[in-house]
Amino acid sequence: MKAVLPIVVLAVLLLNGCSSRPQEQTRSDVEQMYEMAQAYIRGGRYADASGLLRQINNRFPFGPYAQQVQLDIIFTEYKIGQQDRALTAIDRFLSLNPNHPDNDYVRYMRGLVHLQAEQSFFQDVFRIDRSDRNPVYAERAFRDFREVVLRHPDSPYAADARQRMIAIKSRLAQHELHVAEYYLRREAYMAAANRGLYVVDQFQDVEEVKRALEIMVTAYSRLGLEQQANDARAVLEANF
Repeated sequence: MKAVLPIVVLAVLLLNGCSSRPQEQTRSDVEQMYEMAQAYIRGGRYADASGLLRQINNRFPFGPYAQQVQLDIIFTEYKIGQQDRALTAIDRFLSLNPNHPDNDYVRYMRGLVHLQAEQSFFQDVFRIDRSDRNPVYAERAFRDFREVVLRHPDSPYAADARQRMIAIKSRLAQHELHVAEYYLRREAYMAAANRGLYVVDQFQDVEEVKRALEIMVTAYSRLGLEQQANDARAVLEANF
């Protein structure tokens, strides 16, 4: 019996040693892949980084870098303009991590992604006015940034979110003005006046209010509503 004991102990040690090697190798694989992904990001190779990060996320969904990998996926998908994949990653992260300390960043990124979706190639490159387009993504971005400001007022992203909300208001006001101008040309004066009034009521801190008041003066005058026209003219002269 004494001769058997060392053999049993040796067998146990060998088994333990074999079982630990795959874990050590797996951890090394994750580290190497993640370090490479970070190098891609630093070098501006966002598509390569995104592909590698998604591999890590698929192979090691519960690994030591799991949450950081998901955050990096959101960033890289945004950088390469993959809005649908970025939004899917954002929704998944918020669903799985409702109390994560970086949720202010995730919500801010959702606003950026929606804002990116709002912009068109022609508007960015050729500066063509596209205020006639449906501003659905601008509205979503506005809600996202407002959520950052309301839910995370002390976030380092809150100040920029507020500034972006102002810019988005201008975009939304431009769309309303485009519709109001259309109604004005079609002599649908009440509809034009109502659109102008909506801009004045909802977007008071943007420069588009001036044109909205001008439309109201014209529309009310054409309708013979002199009191409303004079009221709009008084506000216009007092402020502009």
